[in-house]
Amino acid sequence: MIIEIGHLSLLLALTLSSFTILISTLGYINNWLNFEKLTFSLSSIIFFILLISFLSLVYGFLISDFSLITVWQNSHTSKPLIYKITGTWGNHEGSMLLWVLLLSFFGALISWFGKHLDISFKNVAVGVQTSILFLFLCFLIFTSNPFERTDIFFNEGKGLNPILQDPGLAFHPPFLYLGYVGLSVAFSFSVAALIIGKIDSVWARWVRPWTLVAWIFLTIGIALGSWWAYYELGWGGWWFWDPVENASFMPWLTSVALLHSALVTEKRDSLKNWTILLAIIAFSFSLVGTFIVRSGVLTSVHSFANDPTRGVWLLFMISLIVGVALVLFSFRASELSKNITFSLVSRESALISNNLLLMVSTIVVFIGTLWPLLIEILFDEKISVGAPFFNKAFTPFMVILAMILPLGAVLPWRKSFNLNYLKVLLPIFLFSLFVGVIVFDIQHNNNLIAPVGIILSVWVILGAWSEFFVKNKIFSTSYNLVFYRVYHMRASDWGKIIAHSGFGIIIFGISSITAWETEDIRVVRIGESFSVGTYKFTLNDVINKNGPNYVSTVGILNVVDEKDNYVTTLEPEKRFFPTQSITTTEASIDNAFSRDIYIVLGAQQGEFEWVVRTYIKPFVNWIWLGAFILSLGGMLSIFDKKVRIGIASRKEQVV
Repeated sequence: MIIEIGHLSLLLALTLSSFTILISTLGYINNWLNFEKLTFSLSSIIFFILLISFLSLVYGFLISDFSLITVWQNSHTSKPLIYKITGTWGNHEGSMLLWVLLLSFFGALISWFGKHLDISFKNVAVGVQTSILFLFLCFLIFTSNPFERTDIFFNEGKGLNPILQDPGLAFHPPFLYLGYVGLSVAFSFSVAALIIGKIDSVWARWVRPWTLVAWIFLTIGIALGSWWAYYELGWGGWWFWDPVENASFMPWLTSVALLHSALVTEKRDSLKNWTILLAIIAFSFSLVGTFIVRSGVLTSVHSFANDPTRGVWLLFMISLIVGVALVLFSFRASELSKNITFSLVSRESALISNNLLLMVSTIVVFIGTLWPLLIEILFDEKISVGAPFFNKAFTPFMVILAMILPLGAVLPWRKSFNLNYLKVLLPIFLFSLFVGVIVFDIQHNNNLIAPVGIILSVWVILGAWSEFFVKNKIFSTSYNLVFYRVYHMRASDWGKIIAHSGFGIIIFGISSITAWETEDIRVVRIGESFSVGTYKFTLNDVINKNGPNYVSTVGILNVVDEKDNYVTTLEPEKRFFPTQSITTTEASIDNAFSRDIYIVLGAQQGEFEWVVRTYIKPFVNWIWLGAFILSLGGMLSIFDKKVRIGIASRKEQVV
């Protein structure tokens, strides 16, 4: 009965969404206020109906209802409870239901929190959001129905992919989807503005917080995915330039550009066309990511589906959504442009440079990701584009971006660069170089990656705080006045400083592990000891254990430092899942502030011999620490009453 309710709810949501689009259109064309207000109510109703549908599917997984094809293909009675729940979205059908649920959720949020928006504009924005929802509901119901039943009775299911049987499945996909779908709001706002033909600073003030929310979720989702892959896949890496990783990275880069571009539009009433275009592109990349994951056109460990038919449907939807938006943009762009003059060396120039670097970087990732597909289509040849290409093509733009970031923080709007700012920036720059020289001197090789990376890291972090010193005149006013200014600093200012600092910490983590990582692969006999870096390892034993739905082979290794002081005991595993006949690798990791000891148990080579892969990873955790601080900066900005959703009104003046 509950399953049937879920299915009917899905069909009802499709019907109501089509009705909402009609009501929204009629309300806008005829200026019928009651119709426009009805649109907001309907968007909320659709969300709650889809919530019922989603919870019904969760129920199907909880009770192991194998009459549902999705449950039969992706669940098993012996699977732990948490993975029965998370398995709901650990497959194509369930993940698409989560996708449409979140689309409806953000549509409802516009209705709930857009109190100060112009009624007509709000109505059109909700209508656009619902139109996207309608298309995805059609795709879900007609090609990927999660409530489709089988006529065959099954006592047992096939089980969930063992790689997905991890707590990471509970957090990584939902956060990532919130980021993907969150960008639909900026898209809907942009299309609504193009339809109405009005873009001003207040519009930018609304686009920016919604984009910020999506960007925060994307940042957390990408970081969680990186961390999950790091400890789960046994490769020892934190980023692989996998097509689906790239698919999440592209909207992230574009949303960063959008945040900075919207700031220029808000403050200076310029870059309107560019900001609109960025909002369209950002969500377009989210849709492209959906296509890559579900079409099977590119090989990835993240792929949910390999169905060309679904891929064609998705490609059609993406083309329709993006195509309509770009056509509107082409007709309206000339009407919205406005020439604003500013100095070559100003904050506007720095933000434009920021945008250009980010978009060029995005294009590099885009080309590298889709190039193998293009070559296969045109020449029927299979090629691979891996980390060497991306590292060489992408890194230089990030280096330049890191170099100009502190400059943009202290430059004034419109005006030329004031030499007084050198009083703060020049000492920071010299100190950064000094730290880099010291690092180069004390390292055990002549690698330039770490010194250059650390120079940039120190420059970005201290440069981020330079605005704090400049704005509050730390060195030129009394302590009481300084304290007053610091106490009354806007949350968005703190957010910017902390976010840029997080970026600097990420640079430090990446450069450190790239330059100083130690790797060792060898065959080890039980009882034998070996050294890697400054640590000594002893393989004490290899034992067998039984898990809830797997059997595992566990290596027990004792670790001591160069002075024979006990450090830890590590237990890497190889897990065999009988249901799927799949073996997975479970790395054992000793986390510390300045390094990780990372061990993987490989294949058995003899009666008492095993392959052991060992890594010493300096400062690898600083990558995820930096990502957390980066997202924390975004969260602080949301708390700023002048940025927070619902504050802006058309009565406010442009700063």
